[in-house]
Amino acid sequence: MTSRFPPLSKRTKTLTRLAFFGSPAIAATTLQALIDAGHEICVVVTNPDRRRQRRGGLEANPVKLLAIAHGIEVRVQPSDVLQFPCDIGIVVAYGQLIRKDVLEKISLVNVHFSLLPRWRGAAPVERAILEGDTITGVCLMGLEAGLDTGPVYSIATTTIDPDESLEHLRTRLSDMGTKLLLDELARGEAAFDHAEPQSGEAIYAQKIGIEDRHLDFSEPAIVAQRKIRIGRAWTTFRGRRVVIHDARVRSDSEHLFPTQPGLIVEDHICTPNGLLVPLVVQSEGRSRMDFSTWLAGMRPKAGETFEP
Repeated sequence: MTSRFPPLSKRTKTLTRLAFFGSPAIAATTLQALIDAGHEICVVVTNPDRRRQRRGGLEANPVKLLAIAHGIEVRVQPSDVLQFPCDIGIVVAYGQLIRKDVLEKISLVNVHFSLLPRWRGAAPVERAILEGDTITGVCLMGLEAGLDTGPVYSIATTTIDPDESLEHLRTRLSDMGTKLLLDELARGEAAFDHAEPQSGEAIYAQKIGIEDRHLDFSEPAIVAQRKIRIGRAWTTFRGRRVVIHDARVRSDSEHLFPTQPGLIVEDHICTPNGLLVPLVVQSEGRSRMDFSTWLAGMRPKAGETFEP
């Protein structure tokens, strides 16, 4: 077993003074829970303000907005955390590597949304869905200079529903991770005396790109649905992009209709293995609508398909 924390003589028995690293809404949820639990947040380290709309001004992220609302000091440089008397630092969806010289001076606990070492990296929840994983979870791990290579203090596991969306699963994992973190912090320093090194094959969760969301109906319907579940999955019809926001699979009907990839038959899309049943779609420049409404408006011709 290994330990990521300084010797007992160099740390307090209770871990109440925290630094917090994070940016998106799921990180803000954990930050609020820490505040509600009575922990003193000495400083928040977050990403710089960014322009979220083409013509808009710079906007703060959810973690920064929450910190400001509670009067907490906000910084963008990880090394600034060393100016504050923190017991430990908590990292949730921070998205930046932290230099070794900072890690040597403050112990950081990362709330990571996978069962390490499977899905280290930027998009663990998305990759778990795309690969058809049926089990996932949350790890509290000690942060090291390597990408999600640190030892694990504790874990919580859960099953993935075959129709569960990225947003729903990520929210569940965030809630699980927050509860796990609060429970461990309540135990004080003893919770982080020991950690288990990661074991097993390391698999990296690369960032999701536009092609990861492209629907190829020459693949089985279940593969298409997984892409839809992570959000913004797209195809084209009559030369215009169509996003499918929600869909189900009918694998028991694979032989009822011709299997020309992308063929529209009644309210289904054919694949070589199963039928995809779109529920909510959105044509380029249009609002979301039920697939039945889309069909009524587009009136696909016999033999017409979604394009590669």
